[in-house]
Amino acid sequence: MLSKRDALLILSQNPFVTRPVIRKMMKEDLLTHLFQLSPTDLSSALSIPYKRSQSILQLIKDDNIMKKLDKINKGNSTITFFDKQFPQSLRHIPDPPFVLYTKGNQNLLSHSLTLSVVGTRTPSDYAYSSMERLLPPLIKAHFLIVSGMASGVDQKAHQLALDYGGSTIAVLGSGFHFPYPKNNPSLYNRLAEHQLLISEYPPDRPPRKYHFPERNRIISGLTESTLVIEARMRSGSLITVDQALEQGRNVYAVPGPIGLPTSEGCHHIIQQGAQLVKDYQDILQDYY
Repeated sequence: MLSKRDALLILSQNPFVTRPVIRKMMKEDLLTHLFQLSPTDLSSALSIPYKRSQSILQLIKDDNIMKKLDKINKGNSTITFFDKQFPQSLRHIPDPPFVLYTKGNQNLLSHSLTLSVVGTRTPSDYAYSSMERLLPPLIKAHFLIVSGMASGVDQKAHQLALDYGGSTIAVLGSGFHFPYPKNNPSLYNRLAEHQLLISEYPPDRPPRKYHFPERNRIISGLTESTLVIEARMRSGSLITVDQALEQGRNVYAVPGPIGLPTSEGCHHIIQQGAQLVKDYQDILQDYY
């Protein structure tokens, strides 16, 4: 009989399977019976079209699927929802990932002090100077920094963690065979070797536009609080804020210069109740 863990790994490789489908399978206790199901059984149990259930099972029952599964397991770089290493902070969010692919130090997932840092891909000098003032004291106080490896604020946050001897996790919006963005391979490699890269997408999955808003729930979900440096009104950073609030996390924001488009998002969420940050102590005091 297929284990629930192996079932999740197989399903995560299947392009016809979404998280809602996996949730339904878990609810209906179908994971261990995937090889015994017919397309009609699956279609009926999940209320999905017959053709889609046929496509799902065709890939599951492919002759090479067990070889592929063995290869995944040998790498020892995957964590499923059923593993004890799966982060508790993600287990109870409204839309948890079911498989995490990892590169680097998995022990960082159990780090006690955590802060996600998000912001624009085109930060101003003011944003960089704010980060250089705020983050080093927090890193020295043993905060682990989580971000998304995007150009701009994200990469600066990861780099500061490295520069000050701290710890950092990058949550990617693509599989490891398609690192994105491609502008900073040296940072990517350093994080993979000494820190931690994670993705809910299989290694051979290229980036898609919808992956990035999806991965934002993991960035916020891994941490107790989210800090926004600079953000436009319509931006991935504000999507992360929405996810953080839905998950019951704290949200902090750095006010910016009036009239700067990348200040508008931060000013808006401060008006909506995010805590204004003028000094690193504004964050530190909430943890001690």
